[in-house]
Amino acid sequence: MTSTLRVGLVGYGLAGSVFHAPMIAATEGLTLDTVVTSNPERQAQARAEFGDGLRFAASPDELWERADELDLIVIASPNKTHVPVATAALKAGLPVVVDKPIAGTAAEARELAALADERGLVLSVFQNRRWDNDFLTLRKLLADDELGDVLRFESRFERWRPQLKGGWRESGDPEEIGGLLYDLGSHVVDQALTLFGPAVQVYAEADVRRPNAQADDDTFIAVTHASGVRSHLYVSATTAQLGPRFRVLGTRAGFVKYGLDPQEADLREGKRPTDGGPWGVEPESMWGRVGSGESPLTGGGRPQPSVPGDYPAYYAAVAAAVRDGAPNPVTAYEAANALDVIEAAHRSARDGVTVRL
Repeated sequence: MTSTLRVGLVGYGLAGSVFHAPMIAATEGLTLDTVVTSNPERQAQARAEFGDGLRFAASPDELWERADELDLIVIASPNKTHVPVATAALKAGLPVVVDKPIAGTAAEARELAALADERGLVLSVFQNRRWDNDFLTLRKLLADDELGDVLRFESRFERWRPQLKGGWRESGDPEEIGGLLYDLGSHVVDQALTLFGPAVQVYAEADVRRPNAQADDDTFIAVTHASGVRSHLYVSATTAQLGPRFRVLGTRAGFVKYGLDPQEADLREGKRPTDGGPWGVEPESMWGRVGSGESPLTGGGRPQPSVPGDYPAYYAAVAAAVRDGAPNPVTAYEAANALDVIEAAHRSARDGVTVRL
């Protein structure tokens, strides 16, 4: 294996072009070698940003034919392709990063994890929201014991999108693995489990609110953790007034944070971590507040400086895991645990029951 890892990127839609390709290119020790897309416009877009030396393939099968020329495969294609493409990559002897959700079921995720273990290969899941500024700030507050024992964790990933955008993400076909529970739910569930440990009980309400919608677009999940913490998680495309991103209530103090981490918006606008300026930094006006008994909306509590968001840290950790055997930043087993909760949430909402894990 070369000191610079050659990456094959499968898919150059939203995930591939906005998140993965820029982060790969920005990471020391990684180089974007091949992009799998047969779309001429996407090929031109990728070549314009990453140079004429970038190679293209029409299908993932072309990557396996020259597996000895690559060191890492990143899968950013539609959800239903994640398992078959990851399986083929691992069988070709290549480490893999898969965008979330890694699979439609926890069982499939664990099968992939077992295959990676059998082959001695890294299999990592792109859970970039662990490197959001609000999540990193909350982790610091918890590490510093600023809040006391956490009683309830409220997390919202809400949007106002009254009109359908279409595409597989909004499809009601189970084979597409669409809907907000799999999309945004993968983030909020992963964050809750990472912060507060395994889930033992799940209750959910999943609705289809928008006219002609086919998949869940307004969902609430209540998770009881083995630690005793209760997580209340909201994902929605129908929220006309957005709630706080985080509201965390402890025995000593609470933390409230509004607004989304700026990294996604910056990436969409073409900004890059390699541009030379600060990355992941948000203005003081967007900081959260810590206090007890006050309302943050009226200036109560003290401002809590936001730790800068750091998506580049994920791929730096992946490079170290593949090259040096360092810890995998997000394992497939962790992703399977989150899928346990998502599957339980689907069952709870469908049958009107509370599910014990």
